Amino acid sequence: MNEKILLDEEEIPKAWYNIQADMPSPLDPSINPATMEPVKPADLAPIFPMELIKQEMSTERWIPIPDAVRDVYRLWRPSPLYRALRLEKKLKTPARIYYKWEGVSPPGSHKPNTAIAQAYYNMKEGIERIATETGAGQWGSALAFGTMLFDLKCTIYMVGASYDRKLWNAELYRSPSKNTEFGRKLLAEDPDTPGSLGIAISEGVIKPFFLSPLFEYAYTLRARKWKRKADCG
Repeated sequence: MNEKILLDEEEIPKAWYNIQADMPSPLDPSINPATMEPVKPADLAPIFPMELIKQEMSTERWIPIPDAVRDVYRLWRPSPLYRALRLEKKLKTPARIYYKWEGVSPPGSHKPNTAIAQAYYNMKEGIERIATETGAGQWGSALAFGTMLFDLKCTIYMVGASYDRKLWNAELYRSPSKNTEFGRKLLAEDPDTPGSLGIAISEGVIKPFFLSPLFEYAYTLRARKWKRKADCG
């Protein structure tokens, strides 16, 4: 019994399905908070490209996927479909349970499925920069990925609590930094240096010298850890 279903790359859909076409009655329209009237295309135009506005208001069953978007989808799609056999057994259910794994996309979530299209349609209308929000970072990374592929700039506003937590309780410095004598020396020689892993390691070794009398012991432990990391590839 197959637990994983993989489609061929040529089976990537050529159109998006619009559920509006099969609903028994239309969804209630969005309301413009300024006028308290149903939203018109012109109300959305300052924020969204017109093609996306048309799709938002469309009742067509199928909306063609642009070839440029499908080409990007090929980087990870079709994503695998799994059958949750063990969950079925645990629940003692005759039902078949399937789930789609979307974590195979480059940003690691399902959100590039729409982010790629949004970046594409903005590019087609001559937009040069997209501004957006993100919570934990999934949407932000997905849109940043999309804008990179279509040569757009991207500005992201991240929820403060999430942004602060991304440091995982660490002090984060751009290397080379002004935090070590070695880093300051390199910056004096080349203020625009991009840095390297070797420089960052050197700063990580040097900094404890100024913080702890146990520098030699800490250096030994760090060297062992780095060697293990190198041994593991």
